[in-house]
Amino acid sequence: MKEIALHILDIAENSIAAQATAIEILIEDDAVRNRLRVSIRDDGQGMDPATLQAIGDPFVTSRTTRVAGLGVPLLKAAAEACNGCLTVQSAPAGGTALSAEFQRDHIDRMPLGDLAGTLLGLVVGRPGVDWRFRYRTAAGSFSFDTVSIRQALGELPLSDPAILRWLRQTLEQGIREAEKGPAFSGAAARSDYQEA
Repeated sequence: MKEIALHILDIAENSIAAQATAIEILIEDDAVRNRLRVSIRDDGQGMDPATLQAIGDPFVTSRTTRVAGLGVPLLKAAAEACNGCLTVQSAPAGGTALSAEFQRDHIDRMPLGDLAGTLLGLVVGRPGVDWRFRYRTAAGSFSFDTVSIRQALGELPLSDPAILRWLRQTLEQGIREAEKGPAFSGAAARSDYQEA
């Protein structure tokens, strides 16, 4: 995988396969400490100690659609190649928390990629999941929460074309603002939508 966004997509799909109904994605871009951390937490089935121990083995997967599970081992290798690490915590019926950390300015660190497109695909493709996304940088932060958005939209589905455009604009603008400027939150974007 050439982008961190694609790793996020893969790990989120693992969470969905584990019957998660709430998934939180956090990206912390810390230029001062020269670290980039991606964390994904879910409320899925979790893993027993034996499965957790074998999670880095590419020939172990819980998915029935394939015989190899390359997502976690590839993310682990990518993090370690950039002076980072991967940690996973999980317990049966207790969900899973995965965190990958990279040296931010390492020459081999892959770019974040199309975060907005990845998140939009997850939100629209899995409407029954509650998604929470937070992105923190030295310049600002952005948060996005589908529970609040659904409450603001009422009966309108997230797949409505006008709402899809708004979601994409909200994600793109929020990520851009977090990278460049003052704090921007999905709550502010929701009120903009309601007034429009």
